[in-house]
Amino acid sequence: MIRFVNVTLVYPYVQRTIFENLSFDVPEGEFVLVMGDTGAGKSTLLKLMNGLVPHHTGGIFSGTITVDGHDTALHKPRDLVDVIAIVGQNPALGFVTDTVEEELVFGMESLGVAPDVMRKRVEDMLDLLALAPLRNRKLSSLSGGEAQRVAIASVLTMNPKILLLDEPTSALDPIAAEEVLATLSRLVHDLGITVVIAEHKLERVLQFVDRVIYVREERSVAVGLPHEIFKDSELAPPIIQLSRALSNKQVPLTVRDARRQLSEFASSLRPIDRLDTSKEQDESAPLLQIENLTVKYGSKTALKNISLTVKTGEIVAIMGRNGAGKSTLLTSMVGIREFDTGSILVARQDPRKLKGKALISLVGFVPQEASDLLYAQSVGEELRNSDSDNLVASGTTSELFAQLLPGIDSSVHPRDLSEGERLSLVLAIVLANKPPLLVLDEPTRGLDYQAKKRLVSAVRSTVTSESAVILASHDVELVAELATRVVVLAEGEVVADGPAADILTSSPAFAPQVAKVLAPAKWLTVNEVLASLERE
Repeated sequence: MIRFVNVTLVYPYVQRTIFENLSFDVPEGEFVLVMGDTGAGKSTLLKLMNGLVPHHTGGIFSGTITVDGHDTALHKPRDLVDVIAIVGQNPALGFVTDTVEEELVFGMESLGVAPDVMRKRVEDMLDLLALAPLRNRKLSSLSGGEAQRVAIASVLTMNPKILLLDEPTSALDPIAAEEVLATLSRLVHDLGITVVIAEHKLERVLQFVDRVIYVREERSVAVGLPHEIFKDSELAPPIIQLSRALSNKQVPLTVRDARRQLSEFASSLRPIDRLDTSKEQDESAPLLQIENLTVKYGSKTALKNISLTVKTGEIVAIMGRNGAGKSTLLTSMVGIREFDTGSILVARQDPRKLKGKALISLVGFVPQEASDLLYAQSVGEELRNSDSDNLVASGTTSELFAQLLPGIDSSVHPRDLSEGERLSLVLAIVLANKPPLLVLDEPTRGLDYQAKKRLVSAVRSTVTSESAVILASHDVELVAELATRVVVLAEGEVVADGPAADILTSSPAFAPQVAKVLAPAKWLTVNEVLASLERE
């Protein structure tokens, strides 16, 4: 279905070769995972498949790529829309209409599909991706996860033979992500559609895939079955990391496999003994105080009587399904959203009354669309501007950026970076100011496992007895590694608030992989298990 023969690519104004003499085949009706480090070239590989690269990007290209018998060098992307469809990392950038139903219809209208056929396909997609309640919603009002599902539905209405998805679960909660992946799996098995998905959250997608394409930094690509690739892959989900740490020679691809293979070890493992820091936090001063916060969008109540206190030294994760109100809560607490009733104080100040330097010195905020904070013409200029704006020593932001994501050319335009690379750049800019309250909205979109480790280290280093971190995330593995406390929202209300271990292990939806494998013991991460074994 997809064939690469001796493909070599060099982007304009880029010194290194992206791919060199790349050859592989993707058979029809397979679910294929494209994995690799942040910036390794996964998105580029997808765009090569549908001809966006090099038709829209330019560059030096050689070799042959055929898609369902069509040579992409001879057919532009618009000529292949009924053969191959793509959903990008930021689906909202691809929207061209105002409402959900109009967006689902637009592509079919462009292809001249008959009205009765269009109506049937729209209803099928609304049901398939659980979008029926959203059919009349404005696209601008959707949460990140809802927009992701609409983008997938809008391309599926055109009945493509091949579907390409770039980080399709990055903005979805665990349950919604599993539903989308299960739907894609049904399309593969029932309809014979070929699905190629680039994804960093391997723990979510691995159980569904038939084949893996591993894009390595050294311009090489490995193609094989999941157990072949993950036998010695540096990138691996927590269950495989745990299996390796315990010298298990098998490669578990699902939680069920891991429970069966590691059952003997799990039964012999001592219960975990965590330090109780609640007394220390009780004595610390409240940094953030929210009382009876209510936010409405017209007749819809996004947040209802939220009361929350965050003390210094805490790392608080805000979790909940898509549309629960997480981003609304975060934008309210940093002073960029008006609310109907209630009060918010950060270090006894109302953030809505602060502007400019006074505000960013108190609160550092990284939104879901991190690129909204970038405005310079190069990475180097962004870093220098950050030092100047934050009144810190020259090179401070550059040093932080190198810790988060080493090896990035400072002359590159920020818009030419991948989603994960732009996020790392914005994080470095915000962290350089060392604000007392750091607020992060989905901080791991586009980040691989190594980049997440660097993020965890950077965030931990910012937390002192005078500061705190609040993050909204669907990434349960990040929350398990980083958070000291978890607050769960549902329908705009707080439904759970407590220590991370208690909240995560008591929830089937938000439990990390290690907790599922070693249940009922309340282990959260591989690092916790290894540290316990070393002590024993």
